[in-house]
Amino acid sequence: MGRNERQREISRRRSRRVKLKKLRTRFAAAKTETDKSAIRAKVNRMCPFVVLEK
Repeated sequence: MGRNERQREISRRRSRRVKLKKLRTRFAAAKTETDKSAIRAKVNRMCPFVVLEK
C-alpha cells in the first residue's frame, strides 16, 4: 500500500525545509559574491520567495 498525495506533499515540504536550512548556512558562510549567487540561484529554483539576506 503506497502513500497518499498528502503524505508525499508533507515529505516534500520537510525535505525542502532541511535543504533550505543547509543552503542558508552555506550562504552565510560564503565569502565571494559568485558563491553567494550560485547558492541564491539554487534557492530560487527550489523556493522562489525565500529571502536569504536581511
